[in-house]
Amino acid sequence: MPDPRTPRPSRRHADLGPDFYDIVAAARFPTTILRHRNQVWAERVGLGGLSDEEWIAHFGRFEPLPGSFDQPLALRYHGHQFRSYNPELGDGRGFLFAQLHDLVDGRLLDLGTKGSGTTPWSRTADGRLTLKGGVREVLATAMLEALGVYTSKSFSLIETGEDLIRGDEPSPTRSSVLVRLSHGHIRIGTFQRFLALDESGNIARLLDHTISTHMPELWRETPEDRAVAFLEDVIVRVARMGAQWAAAGFVHGVLNTDNINVTGESFDYGPWRFLPAFDPNFTAAYFDQSGLYSFGRQPEALFWNLCRLADCLLTLAPQARLEEALGGFGPALQDGFAQALFARLGLAPAPRPETDRLVAAVWKFLGDSRAPFERFFFDWRGGLASAGRAAESPNADHYGSAAFAPVRAALEGMAPAADAHLDHPYFAGEPCTMLIEEVEALWAPIAEADDWSAFEAKLAAIARMAEAYGTTPAV
Repeated sequence: MPDPRTPRPSRRHADLGPDFYDIVAAARFPTTILRHRNQVWAERVGLGGLSDEEWIAHFGRFEPLPGSFDQPLALRYHGHQFRSYNPELGDGRGFLFAQLHDLVDGRLLDLGTKGSGTTPWSRTADGRLTLKGGVREVLATAMLEALGVYTSKSFSLIETGEDLIRGDEPSPTRSSVLVRLSHGHIRIGTFQRFLALDESGNIARLLDHTISTHMPELWRETPEDRAVAFLEDVIVRVARMGAQWAAAGFVHGVLNTDNINVTGESFDYGPWRFLPAFDPNFTAAYFDQSGLYSFGRQPEALFWNLCRLADCLLTLAPQARLEEALGGFGPALQDGFAQALFARLGLAPAPRPETDRLVAAVWKFLGDSRAPFERFFFDWRGGLASAGRAAESPNADHYGSAAFAPVRAALEGMAPAADAHLDHPYFAGEPCTMLIEEVEALWAPIAEADDWSAFEAKLAAIARMAEAYGTTPAV
């Protein structure tokens, strides 16, 4: 039998042809210092046996992975940015470096870059990524994965030895190149580009490629039926993503159509934030002055983006069928949030009326009390089975209030899930959080003294939380 740890590379995206990408070259960096290596996911895709030198050769100098692309592909797409259409987008500081299969479930995965140099789509930018930006993405993806969000993985972070000038942080600042592992890089904006170019044939070609590559169960006999099945599926996937963000208290910050992956995987992290406490108006990006992408408006933003995907499919299916499909977003969001909240609380599934009552009670309590968001889920993991531990929490006064009474009542009869892990040592300590002041505190020793110990300790703490929550990826 073949070694199960042997990589299974692919060149599948190249089958789409040059209308969909540009062949590019990676930048040459002055230095390549390995700062983060995701060994768990390296094992899962068969690259765990690479030495650090081999790792840097592939993910710092971008020597091709055998069996995948000989040269990187900068992907073409358009998109709405804060609802203004931009036809000049595309991979401007990244590219698709390689594809390979997940050895556990067989999915085709992409190794895509951020900060790997200029491309035809860079416009006036330098194609680089700050080291702080890379560190922030590693922290975001690790935290979200641990909290049960379907997210891209920060696979590699390498410092590259250039001084970058940036207007939104002290300059010059250090540079890096990030490699992310993702379930595809086909975005809503990928479809939008061909709608803008009036290339209906390429919309059909992209649809068929996406279904056959990522969603073969959706294949239908006619293009119309394929388009409708595809939209229905993407709606469920994107609604699930939004629901998982809500249960994690996460604000992505830049929900443009080019940042929404049709596989429903959260990716491309810029000005993200986690909520200190429930606040629908909480925004992540300083430039989001209208709150378009605030915490409470994320579902609205996702639905608006899905409508833009439906626009693209009008060349294949009638408006009435696509509008009917869009009607599934609300129920899918409601179902997704219930599932995400029960997973976060470590509760066994319950009948729908009881589920809805608990969801409503938790949301109202968090909104009325402004109790620390992450602390609530930590304290009540397992429901009333953790009441004694919750009574000793710094949040105990909140739990004794009238505002909490409906939550307590809704938890009556709820049982801990079999995998709630209530005896895990994690629950004897403090909850792991990732608020903005913590992120800045993790960056400060790196910037000032090249001290990575706090960063590494945080990743270890996140790994312990993932173990307790049962979200550590299988290998």
